Amino acid sequence: MKDIKLIIAENISSLRRDQGMTQMALAEKLNYSDKSVSKWERGESVPDITVLMEISVLFGVTIDYLLSESHNSYNSAPEVCVEPEESEVSHSKRKFINHLSITCMSVVLVWLLASFSFVMNDLISSAGGPFWLAFVYAVPASCIVWLIFNSLWFNRRRNFLIISVLMWTVLASLFLTFLPLGINISKIFGLGVPGQVIIFLWSRLKRAGK
Repeated sequence: MKDIKLIIAENISSLRRDQGMTQMALAEKLNYSDKSVSKWERGESVPDITVLMEISVLFGVTIDYLLSESHNSYNSAPEVCVEPEESEVSHSKRKFINHLSITCMSVVLVWLLASFSFVMNDLISSAGGPFWLAFVYAVPASCIVWLIFNSLWFNRRRNFLIISVLMWTVLASLFLTFLPLGINISKIFGLGVPGQVIIFLWSRLKRAGK
């Protein structure tokens, strides 16, 4: 009997090629690097049980299929293969649309709260003030919401971009907060340079960890 690593490697590689999927495409769906997928397919390492479950769902087979040396095509999951458009594909699409809708609604809610704050302050306060700052701070707040849902449901590699936007919008918000007071803190943007370097290095460490 073959080494279990080689059996899993051949099954993953065969399923991926049958779907016309590249190693990079499979890696993105699993939130792993293409190097990890390459090691799995060479039998140098084995995905943990949670990843094996994700692979089995993705290709419409059972975990037993991935661990078996001999099997008849997709017989281990006939109900998925008979009508893939109505099962796995449509389910994944609906799931993605639902997650995207929730994310968009949450971001819109942030701007709704900012608008409510602006209107209420403008009506109550007779002295006036920089109430427009509510919209300024809505930008980094939206980034925080986006970051949370992206980490939960979408491609985590995008977190590098989101965190970068979050940092620069926070610095811009602080600058605009003090500007009406006649205080120029434009030098605060200098903090963004080392901050950006740290974010970049962090993103590289996260990828290496995968």
